[in-house]
Amino acid sequence: MVHSAGSPPLRFGFYTRSCPGAESIVRRIVRWAVSHNPGIGAGLIRLHFHDCFVRGCDGSVLLKSLPAGPKAERDHPANNPGLRGFNVISKAKRRIERTCPNTVSCADILAFAARDSSQILGRINYPIPAGRRDGNVSSFNEVTQNLPSPRLSADQLIQNFARKGLSADEMVTLSGAHSIGRARCSSFSDRLYNDPTLDRNYAASLRATCPVNGGSDPTVAMDPATPNRLDNRYYAELRAGRGLLTTDQTLAESPATRGYVDVNARSYGVAWAAKFGRAMVKMGSIDVLTGNQGEIRRSCSLVN
Repeated sequence: MVHSAGSPPLRFGFYTRSCPGAESIVRRIVRWAVSHNPGIGAGLIRLHFHDCFVRGCDGSVLLKSLPAGPKAERDHPANNPGLRGFNVISKAKRRIERTCPNTVSCADILAFAARDSSQILGRINYPIPAGRRDGNVSSFNEVTQNLPSPRLSADQLIQNFARKGLSADEMVTLSGAHSIGRARCSSFSDRLYNDPTLDRNYAASLRATCPVNGGSDPTVAMDPATPNRLDNRYYAELRAGRGLLTTDQTLAESPATRGYVDVNARSYGVAWAAKFGRAMVKMGSIDVLTGNQGEIRRSCSLVN
C-alpha cells in the first residue's frame, strides 16, 4: 500500500463538521436500493473492490469513457456488464451535493456504500475512515494489469493481493464476499466437465443452467447455501467442493490457503464478521489520494 509522503491520512469522523449527514444519506439510499434488489448490495461491495485494486480507492471505476478519449475502467469486460451499483452512488452523490456541495468525494461515498451493504446483508458494521479524494484518470488497460482473474491459482492470488499490501489471510477473508452476488457462466464454465475438485451434484446443477455451446450467458448465485446473506458459510461450501469460481475452490485445495479457509469455516459468525470488517477497512486504504491530491468531483461519472 502506498500513501504519499506529506499527505494526511484517512481519519474517522472526517465529515463530522463539514457534512455531518453524509454517511446517513448514503445509508438510507443503499438500504432502499438493497430492499428492492439484494443483488445491489453485493454489487456495491464488488464495485468498491474493483475501484481499490486499480489506481487505488479513488473512484476511478465510476468514471465514464469520453467519446474522444481512451476507454475507462468501467468498460473493461471484467467490469461491463457485470458491475452494478453505479446509479446508487450517483444518487447518493446528488443528494449530498444539495446539502454539502463540493465536500464529499465519490471515493468515500463508495466506501460508505460497501460498508452499508455489508451491514444490511451480513450485519457486519465497521467504522470507515474517510478523507479520500477522487482521481481524474481511469484506464481500461490497467484493469487487466491489476484485477485478479477468476481463474488464478491460490499462489497467484496471494501475489496479486500482496502487491496491494494485503496478506494471504486477508485475501481469503475478503473472498468471503463471494457468499453473496452472482457470476456469469462464462467465468466458470471450464470447470463443469473436467474439474475433480467440484462436487458432482453441484456440477450437475450448474450444467443444467449453463449452456454447453455459448449463446446466452446466464448468471448463478455465487454461494448455493446462503446466496443473499454475507456470512462465513461460504468457507464450509468450499470445503465441500462447492466453490463456484476457480479462485474460490483453489483456496480450499491449496496448502497455502487451506488453513485460513478451515479457521474461517469454524469461526463464530461474529468473529468472522469482525475480521471481514478489518480487512475491508485495510482494502479501502489502498493508494488513496488525500489532502490536495485529486479532486472532489461534482458528478461521480465525470471529472470536473
